[in-house]
Order: sequence, then C-alpha cells, then structure tokens
Amino acid sequence: MTFDALDRPPHLLLVDDDDRIRELLKRYLAKEGARVSAAADAESARKLMASMDFDLLILDVMMPREDGFSLAETVRKVSNLPIILLTARGMPEDRIRGLQIGADDYVPKPFEPAELALRINAILRRAVANRGEAPEIVQFGPFAFNSARGELAREGAHLRLTEAEVALLRILAARPGDVVSREELA
Repeated sequence: MTFDALDRPPHLLLVDDDDRIRELLKRYLAKEGARVSAAADAESARKLMASMDFDLLILDVMMPREDGFSLAETVRKVSNLPIILLTARGMPEDRIRGLQIGADDYVPKPFEPAELALRINAILRRAVANRGEAPEIVQFGPFAFNSARGELAREGAHLRLTEAEVALLRILAARPGDVVSREELA
C-alpha cells in the first residue's frame, strides 16, 4: 500500500512513549511511503510541531507527565491537524472522550499496522477533499490567526491588523502549506 491521498509523501508525527512501538510503526509507515518523525512524549512532540509541518498526528494516550488526551485537546484548539489516538485504553468511555476532544479516529492496541496505514490514508483523503475550506484558526510559530474573525494573536495577545493584512492572511490561511504566488496575493 502506498499513501496516495497527497501528491507527495505524507509527513506524520508519531508520539508514543513505547520505544518498540515507535520504531516498529516508524519503519512500517516509512516502508509504505510516509515521512515519519517520532517523539517519546508530549513535550518533544510540541517542539517538533513548532518547527515542522505535519499532515497527521498519531498519538498514544497513556504517556508519562502529559497524556495524549491533553495534547490532542491543545492541538485541536489551534489546528485542524488530523489526529489518530492509538492506545491500550479501549473502553467505550475512553474512545468517546477521544472523539469528543477532536480526534479523527481512535485505534485500540493491539492493532495491525496495515489497518492503521489504511486509516491514515482515508483521513488524509478527507483532509485533502476539505482543503478548499479555510481552517478557522491557523497556527504558525507563536502566532494564531482566526480567519473568521480576522484576528491575529501572538501567545494570546491580540495584534492590530490593517484590512489589507487581514485579506492577505485569509488568502494564506485558506491554503496552509501551499506556495502562493505574488500574482495571486495581488
């Protein structure tokens, strides 16, 4: 199976405190055609997300210090990044909680890597199909732009923008990760 939802290999962020699972999935998903970055905990994942763009987040729920539910909730507040929760906590209330906080899918352990790859590809296909809709909030570095309101905040503090700046940010927010030519911006 090759990931075919994007016109390039998807960049996945895998967050799991279990070294064995992290390495197994990293190798498997790379063999299937994905670029995979990995983190052992939420803190490391946050650092990677601050410095790189990802197409999807695969997140273990049971991790030391900060659990996956908390990280997923934080990510969802500022981003539409697709999230798959991957966890040994397979009780219905855990699955419901994960989906309520904004996860796109919930895969209980043990799992088949091939099934996970198929779920990733399905979620990425839906994300590409919805790409024409601008996400309400786009996060870039310490900034968060609310496209619907035309507001820009840096670490929670609102910044004043001109109408032209709002218009430019809306165009860019509608196409996150894409190159936008000067002609299109003009």
